[in-house]
Amino acid sequence: MNILQINSSARSTGSESTRLADALVAKLSATAANVSVTRRDLAAQPHPVLDEAALQALFTPAEQRNAEQAARVALDDALIAQVQAADVIVIGSPMYNFGITVQLKSWFDAIARAGVTFKYTATGPVGLLTGKKVYVAVARGGMHRGAPSDTQLPHLKTFLAFLGLTDVQFVYAEGMGLGPDAVAKAQAQADAEINAVLV
Repeated sequence: MNILQINSSARSTGSESTRLADALVAKLSATAANVSVTRRDLAAQPHPVLDEAALQALFTPAEQRNAEQAARVALDDALIAQVQAADVIVIGSPMYNFGITVQLKSWFDAIARAGVTFKYTATGPVGLLTGKKVYVAVARGGMHRGAPSDTQLPHLKTFLAFLGLTDVQFVYAEGMGLGPDAVAKAQAQADAEINAVLV
C-alpha cells in the first residue's frame, strides 16, 4: 500500500492537522503489510503558486517549451506522479480565515490538469484519480462543523470529487484556539475519530 501524506500547515512544529495526519498514517501503517509512505510538507517544500509564467508553461506544447518552462511544468508533474502512485492519500488541512491554506491551494492547482487527473466530456468533467481512499485531518481554532462558516469542507469535497477522489473520510479537531481545556477535548475527540474510522 502506497500512502501519500500531505501536510499543508504553515507551521513547521505544533500543527494539530499535521499531528492528526501523522496519527492516521501511523495507524494505517500498523494495520497493513508492505506499506510505503511518501510525506510532503508544503511548508518545508512550498510549491510555487500558479502565476502567469506557470500558465504560459502549461499551455505551451511540450516540444516548444524553453528550459525554464519545462522545469516549471516538471514541478507539477512530480506532484501528479505522487498522487497517481498513491493508494491512500492523507491530507492535513488547517482552516485559515475560513478556508484552506495557500500551501494546499498551490498543491491543488498543481495536481489538477485536464487530460491527466480529470477530463472534459460532453456531459461534464470526469475525475481520473479513481480507486483511492482519502483521509483529511481538519483542524480549526473555532467551532465550525455543520455551520455556515465552514467554507473549508465544501471546497475540499468539491475539489477532491472533481478529480475522482470520492471515497473521503474527515477527522476533526475544533476549538484549538479556545484554551487548554478545549484543546485537550478536541484532541481526544479527534483521536477517537481516527480510531473509529480505522477500525
